[in-house]
Order: sequence, then C-alpha cells, then structure tokens
Amino acid sequence: MCGIVGYVGEQDAARILVDGLRKLEYRGYDSAGVAVLGRDGLRIARAKGKLSNLEARLAAEPLSGSTGIGHTRWATHGKPSDENAHPHRYAGVAVVHNGIIENHLALRAELRAQGHVFSSETDTEIFAHLIARALETTKDLPAAVRAALAGVRGAYALVVASEDHPGEIVAAKNASPMVIGLGQGENFIASDVPALLAHTRDVIFLEEGDLAVVRRDGVELTDLQGTPVERKVQRIDWSPVAAEKGGHRHFMHKEIHEQPRAIADTLRGRCLLEEGDVVLDDVRLDAKGAAAISRIVILACGTSWHAGLVGKQLVERLARIPVEVDLASEFRYREPVIDGSVLALAISQSGETSDTLAALREAKRLGARTLALCNVLGSAIAREADDVFYTHAGPEIGVASTKAFTTQLVSLALLAIRLGRLRGTLDVESGRRWLGQLVELPTVVEEALRSEQKVLEVAKTMVDARDVLFLGRGPQMPSALEGALKLKEISYIHAEGYAAGEMKHGPIALIDKDLPVVVIAPLDATYEKTVGNIEEVRARGGRVIAVVTAGDEHVAKIADHVLEVPGCDPLLAPVVVSIPLQLLAYHVADLRGTDVDQPRNLAKSVTVE
Repeated sequence: MCGIVGYVGEQDAARILVDGLRKLEYRGYDSAGVAVLGRDGLRIARAKGKLSNLEARLAAEPLSGSTGIGHTRWATHGKPSDENAHPHRYAGVAVVHNGIIENHLALRAELRAQGHVFSSETDTEIFAHLIARALETTKDLPAAVRAALAGVRGAYALVVASEDHPGEIVAAKNASPMVIGLGQGENFIASDVPALLAHTRDVIFLEEGDLAVVRRDGVELTDLQGTPVERKVQRIDWSPVAAEKGGHRHFMHKEIHEQPRAIADTLRGRCLLEEGDVVLDDVRLDAKGAAAISRIVILACGTSWHAGLVGKQLVERLARIPVEVDLASEFRYREPVIDGSVLALAISQSGETSDTLAALREAKRLGARTLALCNVLGSAIAREADDVFYTHAGPEIGVASTKAFTTQLVSLALLAIRLGRLRGTLDVESGRRWLGQLVELPTVVEEALRSEQKVLEVAKTMVDARDVLFLGRGPQMPSALEGALKLKEISYIHAEGYAAGEMKHGPIALIDKDLPVVVIAPLDATYEKTVGNIEEVRARGGRVIAVVTAGDEHVAKIADHVLEVPGCDPLLAPVVVSIPLQLLAYHVADLRGTDVDQPRNLAKSVTVE
C-alpha cells in the first residue's frame, strides 16, 4: 500500500504534498519523498522511516516551488532505504508509482545495454529512464509518457514531473486508483480522496487507460493513444471516516476492490521472471535447509486456515513436500508429532491471533523451524517466528477478511515456487510459467471485479434464504468453505461449505426448492464431476448459483444463475473465484441491512482463546 500526491498551482508545493501524504498515513509506509519544481530546477527530498523524518529533512533543507509530486512507500521492491524511496529521478525526470512492472527485468536489461545506470533496486525507476529516453525525440511530456507506457506491462498509478516542463505533471492509471482534485488556479492529484479534501471537494476519478495532464489552469484527459476523453466531475461530501472509505459504502467493499493493488504489492520485488525464481528477503532458507524439511505443518484459524488448505496443494504440487493443515486452536490440545525437520508455518492477517501464536510457540518448543505469514509489520507472530513473510495487503479494516485472504494465497504460491526451485522439483521454465501467471493476477482480478452488477442481481434472489450450501472440488473446496464463512459472518445466514464429492454423504438431504446452492465449477480436471453435482442438485429442486470460467455455455444452461470469472490455472483459481463470492456475501448482507464492517460478536483480531 503506497500513497501518491501531486500539486500544480501557486502555493508552496512541498507543504501541500506533505500535508497530503499525512492524510494517507493510515496506509502504512516505511519511507516518503517529494520532488519539487521551482527556480532551482527539479529538487528531491527523500527519507527512510516515518513521514516525520521527511519533514525534518525539509525543515533543514527547504524545497521551493509550486509544482511537485510526493509518495509514501511500503517497501515491496527493494529494501527500505533513502535510495529506494520515491520519487525516482533520471535525466531531469521524476516519477512516483504504485503498482508493478511485470516486464521490468527485460526493460532494465535493455536500458542498461543502452548505457543507462540505475541508482535503486526498484522497478519504478525504469519509468524515469523510459520517459527520459522518449524525451530525446519528443519535447512533449504527455507524448513521452505514452511512448514509455507502450512498452510496459503491469499495473500502475504513475505521476511524472520533468525539469524541462515546469508547471505541469502527467498522470496515468492502469489497475491502481488515481483521482484528480480541481481547485481555483491550482489542481491536485492523489491515489485516494483524503489527501485532497483540505483543498477541494470537486474530483475526477480516472478510469483504466486514462492519461491526465495537470496544470494550474486546467486538466486535459486522454487515453493512451492521445484521444481526448471526458470524465464526470463529482462533488465529494464525505465525512473524514467516509473519505477513508474512498467513497465506498463500507470498508469491506473498498477492500474487495483494493485486491488488484494488494496482490500487485505482494508480488512486487519478489518475482525473478527470467530466473523463474522468487526472492524472499526475510526468509533465510537455502537449498540445504529446504532439502532438510520433512514436512510442513500450517497453523491457522478461520480464513487463514482456508488459505492454508490451498497452500497445501500448492506446496505439495510444486515442492513435493508433505503438508498438514492444522486448526491452530486444536493444535496444542493433542500431542503433535513435531521435530527439527518440520517447518511450522503460522498464517495470520493481524499477526496477533491468540490461538495461532500459542500453536507457533508450541511448535517452536518441540523443535520445529517456524515461519510467519502475516500482514502487520512487527506483530507478535512475526517477532516470535524464525522467519517472516509479509503479505503487503495494507490495512484491512473490515472484520470479514478479503484482500488479506487473496494476498495470503498469492504469498503461498510464491513460497511454493521458492521451495520448488530450492529442492529441484521445479525447473527454470516451470518457474517462469508459474510466475508469469502470478504477475497477471492483478489484471485478472480487476476483470473479475467487473461482474459486480451481475453478483448484485444474484444477491437479491438470496436475501431471504435461511440456509445456503457451497460446493467445490480440489482447490475449490477451500473456496467453498471461505465463501460460506463470508456469507455467515456478515449476513447471519446459516451457510456451510463442503467438498462437492461429499454432498451425497449427508448434505443432499437438505436440498429443496428453498435452498440456494453455490457451486464453484471452473474448467479443471474435476469439471465433469462437479457438473454431475449440479445435475443432482437440480434433480432435487435446488437453486444453483454456479461460479464458472467465462464462456462456459454448458453450465449456463443448467444453472439458475451463472457468475463468470476469467480462466487461470486451477491452483490459482481460488484467488479469482473469491471475488464473486466476497461480493455475493457483501451484497446479501448490505441488502439485509446488517453491519457489514463490524458484524455482531466478531472482532478483527482474535487475541483471546
């Protein structure tokens, strides 16, 4: 999670940028920086650590100017440092960026061959080099940005300033939020509305593929081919709390829609695409250590346990290590067989889950090597584990976990690839293929989110249900469990998830015309058997809501409702199918009028047994 602010006007740009970054402080970051254009040209100030460190640096060495860009960073590509902090500069061009450049290795190699020298470990710096190169043949900054973007694959919210183009900044959006703020004799840009509300209530939300040229006297919007586009100016009347929700009705809804960015942030800096391998800086595991692992025991509760069930299949498939998935709340109350050859992997969004922490301590006491997978920096589980893997989902306010779940799945896939490469069960080409699919997930999830209106229509048919059954096979069995958990957590409708093959062993007795049955049936090795389950439900009068791969005409003919998702590898499909399941739970709960963000009897972090 990172924050962006930009300003063009007549006021002190550095002050406005820092004020805006402070409004984005809730996102969390480990460095911050600003670039200001003034009489002294383009000057940059950056500082590792909290925003106060940047403020101290600016107090000692003020930057004067009325045009600038700023950024807060949560390190995901390159360690936290002054050098890796944004903005990045090259040849008079400064850039700030949220997202991930999927082909950054190839672009970096190409630029180095042309004599470019890089000063950071980040992929973002590549934008500065590409734009500076384009400016050698065109003196038009928007044209140079378009030329640079033409060769880039990935997700981005990008803002650019150039020493040779004072009085304007250029912004572009693809799968990462960006909003323009309209003032009188000044204009603003930010990654989220709270950074703007002290200055203006009139905003324009950029859409996919938009490019904006921001000047003090106006804003020009085009697509990436330079064709002018029009976007509606919206008046913001949110309270400060509503502003943090980004205009969404609930935090949960906002967090569902943040998943493309959260997944991209989790992948950033970890994917070595050319080598077909993964970098996990805080996981000290070499080939010898990986070979010594006899089995992995995953310790988790609730949604994290469901992620662990998918992780089991990923690790066993890619690294060929046996995996057990334990409910952390049960682990201590038996006599687990644990020794020094076991890797105990504790999964927790907060890193403070009491049962999971206790299970981790017990595994450690018995001699296991321990690894934490969590979202909160410096949390208890992260501190006590031997190694830690942060998901970089960013703050999750809604009690029902959404983006924490999908980033856990992505993290487990990265871990499985790394273990497979270390143990020799995954070759370079296979590693490249898996990583190629992972880096496409932000775009795939963005596409899945576009089905929300269809999900809302289905939700309206389920509002009065007393019970709902969720069915899935293979990697989709945990998806069924998670879908049922989300629905029951926030709508208070009784819901159960089952392996589809188990339907005949009891749950089929519940099926009648009043029971909605959600069947997860993407195209995979178990597709035909899952279709058979749909036929069985239909034969008994049940109502079928099917989650299917886009274009599946067969299931569309036999289900009452179909929710389509883009196709991908079955082991990564749980990331994608979770989108309509989360949206379904959200809209059913919202239609029923329950407290979506703070459902009764639940807490965000379970810190007691």
